[in-house]
Amino acid sequence: MKKITLLGTATLLMMLLSSCYTEVILEDVFVEDTTLQTRQLLQAYDLWYVDINATEGLGEVPFLQRAFTLSFTNGLLYANNNISGIGKTGNGLGIRVGYFDAGSGLLEIDHDVDGLWIFDVYQVNSRTLELYDRRSNTSYFVDGYQRGSFDYDRVFYENIEYLLQEYDVWEKTYVSETGAINDFDEENYLQFYEDNGGTIFRSSIDPIGTPLNGLLWDYEGFYEVYDVQNDETLKTLTLDYDFMGNDYFELYVIDDRTIELYHPDSGTVYEFQGRGYIQFLKSGSSSTAKKRAKTKNPIMNVVRKRK
Repeated sequence: MKKITLLGTATLLMMLLSSCYTEVILEDVFVEDTTLQTRQLLQAYDLWYVDINATEGLGEVPFLQRAFTLSFTNGLLYANNNISGIGKTGNGLGIRVGYFDAGSGLLEIDHDVDGLWIFDVYQVNSRTLELYDRRSNTSYFVDGYQRGSFDYDRVFYENIEYLLQEYDVWEKTYVSETGAINDFDEENYLQFYEDNGGTIFRSSIDPIGTPLNGLLWDYEGFYEVYDVQNDETLKTLTLDYDFMGNDYFELYVIDDRTIELYHPDSGTVYEFQGRGYIQFLKSGSSSTAKKRAKTKNPIMNVVRKRK
């Protein structure tokens, strides 16, 4: 579908309008005979989901690279930068991260940390906008939703790999009585993070209740989150232990600070709870090294075993 600039739409309408009421339909985008106001359009939806996989260009805008959603409310800019707590923080809008002004197809954002940014705004369709940053020659695409119809659970699930990195460590809180004995039974702590573009995990057999700053890590390796063929509601997790070979875990989320790992080969269920929540408030703090990136999880061809 052809993109229509808000400013260009207004100019075209002025040329076509007569003294009578007129409607113009441009390639399925309905436009009335009043000038589309950028501010009104941005505030027409409670939330704008940042579709990071649709981004075009080689540059980046720091605060857009971190946000899952944006909200434009009475000159204030809000963002959900964390998966943990999404739908709850700020009554669903997230935290305030700056100010905005808009008009005539332009959006000006004064971010609390990243400073002033100006975007050209293009309407792709009735609920999708393109925000084009000339400085980096990069376009971000955002989809509009109302809070009542926004599927927070789906966003949470589709971005589960970021949840793993939003806590300093994950502490084991439960092991099922059923299941064969295996080497993973000894692991009490897990940590997930990115390093030079790779996804790394560390594990520790230190006793439950050990202070975070006193943990000794016994193993470090790569981890991977997979989608499952023909099962859109299941994710799997591999941990690069030597003893696990091709073993994997079915990954479930109990709540936004508790995960369940089911080991199909042994039939054992493990629960881990997050400790040391990392809130990505502003782009400038040390905790905000996390950035979203274009991702497409690899596919694992397995059948769900957890009943």
